[in-house]
Amino acid sequence: MKFAVVVFPGSNCDRDMYHAVKDSLNEEVDLVWYQDADLSEYDVILLPGGFSYGDYLRSGAIASTSNIVQQIKEAAAQKKPVLGVCNGFQVLLESGLLPGAMLPNRDLKFMCHHEELRVENAETMFSSEYQKGGLIHLPIAHGEGNYYCDDATYQQLKDNEQIVFTYTNNPNGSTGDIAGIVNETGNVLGMMPHPERAVESLLGNADGLRLFQSILMYWRNNHVIHA
Repeated sequence: MKFAVVVFPGSNCDRDMYHAVKDSLNEEVDLVWYQDADLSEYDVILLPGGFSYGDYLRSGAIASTSNIVQQIKEAAAQKKPVLGVCNGFQVLLESGLLPGAMLPNRDLKFMCHHEELRVENAETMFSSEYQKGGLIHLPIAHGEGNYYCDDATYQQLKDNEQIVFTYTNNPNGSTGDIAGIVNETGNVLGMMPHPERAVESLLGNADGLRLFQSILMYWRNNHVIHA
């Protein structure tokens, strides 16, 4: 299994994501510069956090117009797992791969601490190693993490069980306490908390590792290797 961590100018969590896959998951992974990318050889696409293009205009807005996004959309159409964390989530929203938008945090302050999350759907390719209703702890680090969608979209997210993670103590004002959602086909996940920063006890806890293990288990269960 081969992972690609897409690096935009201004990405700053790419090394964290790389470490989570290579050293904690023990899988093959490359840092892929957005201008040189050929994503066709990769099984999983990861969009890390940071400040792509300095967050000019809106967070993720400029990155969403880069040529590599078309490749990301093609990978998503092929049902490959696509994970966007923090700024990566913002890119997925701006590119239309996920519904909704990001607003500045409710208190207009940058937040950097651990948050408790509830697992709302444990049947996705990103959450199968969790238990529905289980509580986990992941760090957040964002100034624009206030997820917004209109009432109709929110109802659709609920009806389709696209809400994967919610905050138990909503820190940023997100609609419906949402911390992470998937697309309708379930292979594109966007989330504001950072699972890659919680993959081993040295980092405080390993609750985030199970997300990457879920991706790995999905891939193994759906790809038969013939001798």
